[in-house]
Amino acid sequence: MLTGEGAGTGAAYAACRAIARSRAKNFYYAFVALPVPRRNAICAIYAFMRRADDLADDEGLPVGERRRLLDEWLAEWREVCRGAPTADPVFLAVRDATMRFEIPLGLLDELVAGITRDLTPRTGDAPDTYATFDDLYDYCYGVASVVGLVCIRIFGYKDPGAEKLAEETGIAFQLTNILRDVAEDAERNRVYLPLEDLRAQGVSLESLLRRERGTPPTPSERALLAEIGRRAEGYYKSAHMLLPLIDRESQPAMLALVTIYHRLLERIRRADYDVFSSRASVPMVQKLGVLAVAQARMALARLFV
Repeated sequence: MLTGEGAGTGAAYAACRAIARSRAKNFYYAFVALPVPRRNAICAIYAFMRRADDLADDEGLPVGERRRLLDEWLAEWREVCRGAPTADPVFLAVRDATMRFEIPLGLLDELVAGITRDLTPRTGDAPDTYATFDDLYDYCYGVASVVGLVCIRIFGYKDPGAEKLAEETGIAFQLTNILRDVAEDAERNRVYLPLEDLRAQGVSLESLLRRERGTPPTPSERALLAEIGRRAEGYYKSAHMLLPLIDRESQPAMLALVTIYHRLLERIRRADYDVFSSRASVPMVQKLGVLAVAQARMALARLFV
């Protein structure tokens, strides 16, 4: 592992921390609980992911143009990995982080590939859908589990079993995001709830895509969303099993992250899965409370490292 950081790298990490602070929301409250070198690396990875996501989601551009820009950006990143000079602070920070924490570059390629899956050409006005839960799991792996596999390299672990648990933790987080964003995704012609589940609960795809914002869910829709919630709950068990397998000084941050996301799922459940009337979120005061507990645990962890 490298030690120290030059002035240029320090400025690059500062730029990534600013991106994470302004954009990361749920994630950033966990990042703060990490020791500085790990926090810098996590913020760099987040900034890299955010840059790719912003390029993919720029609806002011045609899908083909977005893909072209993403391909150019990724080609530039690969040149930087081969030693090409760059003034891009995100590239500088991520290159340093991958070396410091021995993050396989292939994982970052997987991350970008997952983000670009939503740019797959569609036939006419056909919505983005997933036929089965296995198909949805594959999507969640690409956009969330890969992030978990990168993060545990930064958190530190020795037991190889941590990798499968990190994968499933990513699934828990992404299923929570999918539940929260059902209404917004439908407005963008996307339904991530598996079509096999829609059929099982008697919910039509058209009813999700054409419903009016603010209309409460029907009993069938609540049952559909509750099924996804139950699956997410099962994967949160993996998150709690992962916690003791990562380095002690990283455990408070991991606990904060899991706690915030799990509370988001709990708020959706307490609202009886009404994700149409309003967008669920964890109040700021609760996030700050989770952060305070995590920071206290970090201080205790450092006493025993």
